[in-house]
Amino acid sequence: MAESSGTTHRAARLELDERVARELRDRLPLVAERTVSAITAEVPSYSGTLTGQMRDKIENAVQIALGTFLQLLERSQATDPSTPLIPALEAAYALGSGEARAGRSMDALLAAYRVGARVSWREMAAATVAIGLAAATVAEFAELMFAYIDELSAASVAGHADELASVGRARRRNLERLTQQLLAGEPEDVLRRSAERAGWPAPQTLTVVLLPRANLRGVLALLDERTLESSEESSAREPGEETAVMLVPNAHGDRRQLARVLHRRRAVLGPARPWTRASSSYRRVTRVVELGIAHPADGEPLDTERHLAELLLSADLEALADLRARVLQPLAELPAATAERLTETLRSWLLHQGRRDDVAADLFVHPQTVRYRMGQLRQLYGERLSDPRTLLDLTVALALPAAPPTG
Repeated sequence: MAESSGTTHRAARLELDERVARELRDRLPLVAERTVSAITAEVPSYSGTLTGQMRDKIENAVQIALGTFLQLLERSQATDPSTPLIPALEAAYALGSGEARAGRSMDALLAAYRVGARVSWREMAAATVAIGLAAATVAEFAELMFAYIDELSAASVAGHADELASVGRARRRNLERLTQQLLAGEPEDVLRRSAERAGWPAPQTLTVVLLPRANLRGVLALLDERTLESSEESSAREPGEETAVMLVPNAHGDRRQLARVLHRRRAVLGPARPWTRASSSYRRVTRVVELGIAHPADGEPLDTERHLAELLLSADLEALADLRARVLQPLAELPAATAERLTETLRSWLLHQGRRDDVAADLFVHPQTVRYRMGQLRQLYGERLSDPRTLLDLTVALALPAAPPTG
C-alpha cells in the first residue's frame, strides 16, 4: 500500500487553492452525516445497525476518507505523494477484513461504497459549483473522486479476501491436526478441544475409509461436509498406490449407502465407532490391508465387517501356526502332496458340516473321492474326529485356506 496510486498521480495535476479547500473541508461533517443516512436507508444489511457510537464512528471514517482526498489536492501535501493515501487505504483494508470476520460478504460494503460515492459527490459538487470552479475543473474533480472511491473499495475487497484466506488456512490446519489426533487415538479431552478449535461439529460416530487418492475428490463431494481427510500418507498403504484416509461422520445409520458411494472406488471400509474412538476403526482398516485380503470382484468396497474371522485368527500368527501344526500332526508322516489333499478335504468337511455332496462341489471332485479321503482321515485321527474340543481346534486352525505367514 505504500506505493503511490493512480489517483495520487492524477491529483497532482489538479491542485485546489487554500480558499476552495477550506470551503470543502468545512462541509465534511454535513457530507458525512448525509452519506451515512443514505447508506442506512438504502443498504438493508446496515439498516438499524449504524446507530449510536457505531454511527459516529462511521461518520468520522467518512470524514477522514474525504479529508484524505482533499489533502491529495492541496498544495501543502508532504513530499512523498503516497503518504496522504496510506491511512485511508489501510482503513479501507481493515474494513473489508472486519466484514469477513463478522461473517458477511462484500456485497453490503460495496453497495455502501456506491451509495457513499453518489451522495458525497452530490454534496461536494454543489459546493464546488457554489464556489465558482470552472466546469472542466469540476468534471476532473468528479473523475478523481470516483477513482479514489474505487481505490478504497478495492482495498476493502483485498482485506476481505485476505482475511477469508487466512481464516481458511487456519481452519484447514486445525482440521488436519484434529484428523491426525483422531487416527492416533489421542485422549478424549484433547480431541474435544481440537474439534472446538477447528469449528468442527462432532458427529455421533466416525467410520474410517481407505481408498486411492485419485478417487478421493469424487467421493468427498457425495459425503457429509464434516468428512475429514488425512493430508499425510497413510501407513495402511496398498502396494503401488498412493492412498488417502477419510473419516466419515454418522455412517452407522446406513452403512449400505456408504458402500454404494464407494462402489468401484477400491475402498477399504472400517467399522463405525464413537467419534472419539475413530482410531479403532483405523486400526481395523490397517489390519485388513496388512493381511492382503483381496477386494471383491463385483466392485464393492472391502468391508472389514465381513472379515472378522480372518482378523481374529491373525491376531496371534505364531499361536495359529502352532495350533495348525499340532492338529495336523497325524498327517506329518504322509507325503506332502497327500497331506495337502487330506488337509484340504478336512477343512471343507468341517466348514460344510460333513455334507459329502457339498464338499465334493467345493473341491471339484467326485463324492466317492470325498468318502475315500474321509475314510483315510478317520483312520489317522480315530475317535478324535468325534471329540468337540478336537473339532473346535481343527476348525480354528483350518478356517483360513492356508497358514498365514509368520514372519
